[in-house]
Amino acid sequence: MRLKDEQIDRLAGKVLSDLTESGLMVMKAERLKICDCIKAVIRADLKAEQDLERDAEELLEKTLRAAGGSAGDIDRHKMLKMIKIRLAKERKMVL
Repeated sequence: MRLKDEQIDRLAGKVLSDLTESGLMVMKAERLKICDCIKAVIRADLKAEQDLERDAEELLEKTLRAAGGSAGDIDRHKMLKMIKIRLAKERKMVL
């Protein structure tokens, strides 16, 4: 998923507000510092998701090349989804 910086800023602010308002978190540092940490975590998660997508595409291409002539019978979208699920499980990621 691709998010703009302003969307990440709003998301981080909303997460922080919701956590503090619900009483699930007590701030022990400046709001700005905590928000920056949340943004960094969101960006890292998005990057990991992009890496997973890229690796799944590469693995799909290798698999289709190895399959040779029978590749026409394969549903690319379904196979890509299966590869992404498998890679996510191996990397202990939640999609």
